[in-house]
Amino acid sequence: MTTDAYAISALMDITPRPPAVFVKGEGSWLWDHEGKRYLDFVQGWAVNCLGHAPRVVADALAEQSRRLITPSPAFYNEVSLRLAGRLTRLSGLDQVFFTNSGAEANEGAIKLARKYGARRGAHKIITFEGAFHGRTLATMSASGKKAFEPLFEPKVPGFAKAALNDLASVERLITPDTVAVMLEPIQGEAGVLPATDQFLRDLRSLTEQAGLLLIFDEIQTGIGRTGKLLHYQHVGITPDILTLGKGLGGGVPLAALIASDRASCFEHGDQGGTFNGNPLMCAAGLAVIEQVSRPEFLAAVAANGGYLADRLASLSRQHGLGPVRGRGLLLAMSLPREIAPDIVAAAFAGGLLLNAPRPDTLRFMPSLTVTPAEIDEMTALLDKALRACLGKG
Repeated sequence: MTTDAYAISALMDITPRPPAVFVKGEGSWLWDHEGKRYLDFVQGWAVNCLGHAPRVVADALAEQSRRLITPSPAFYNEVSLRLAGRLTRLSGLDQVFFTNSGAEANEGAIKLARKYGARRGAHKIITFEGAFHGRTLATMSASGKKAFEPLFEPKVPGFAKAALNDLASVERLITPDTVAVMLEPIQGEAGVLPATDQFLRDLRSLTEQAGLLLIFDEIQTGIGRTGKLLHYQHVGITPDILTLGKGLGGGVPLAALIASDRASCFEHGDQGGTFNGNPLMCAAGLAVIEQVSRPEFLAAVAANGGYLADRLASLSRQHGLGPVRGRGLLLAMSLPREIAPDIVAAAFAGGLLLNAPRPDTLRFMPSLTVTPAEIDEMTALLDKALRACLGKG
């Protein structure tokens, strides 16, 4: 079957896509409309934390769909309460608002911080150069992505940009109007740039001393991606506000805004959403959390992350490339020049899905259930793509 059989032109053309239509997925693999199989090290940008079509998520969706899909967010439902209880216990925070996307969760975090700051007339939030917080107008304004700067002007005001891992740059931006600091512990879209553990500890101390809220955007780093359920558990601190998404639903649209009692200040009518906290999506979230929160599962993520980092470092040395960085199963490889899109295209032709967040960077976000054998296969396919693009035959 050719792509002519599909209404491709009916979709808004918002991003370049290769000439393939995916029709089936299982674990680390995808199949297109012609039956070609691809090893997926993108997984929907870290969305499919248990791989494609995981049985536990499929079963949870099927069972819940026969019981209750949504009673309306104007009423409590059993499944959202169970998931909220699990998330508060695991995060060390107190209250949850469920959303449909990470951008919506981050938008909620911005609104919550501004509501909190309104008590003393403060509304500004310090974010970071290179940050990516979503594609709503407010979250694009909060982001430090250069490509966003000319888009959809005028932006939402009130976001000052500091430099990652530079505490002095944060301190310089604090004014009486400042209410919070918001950051990704690892900047994914910027090329997998980690905040150091010491910087995060110092930032927690600074915000406490200054009376500011600390917001962690763990849309990409949360749900086991770095070898802990939540990235800040590596550091021994707890933020005031946490946002989760991507892996939380295991492939379905589910995200969460989680806050401490201190920060949670929404009143009736301040926040809402038609599909927020619906039982169907929350059932998937519960199935994911039950799997990912197990200590042995997280230990395997850490071990496989170390193995992937070692294999990438070996390839980098072999081809004279740059360093490998990241944590767990969120890693990046630097390239000597801007050939990442060419490598992604060559890998795709060879049956491997990779992501290039920057022209000189490859990003690796496999399923958290990826096996060492699949890592080996990815390495072999990537080696072929590198040889083709570096002129090594």
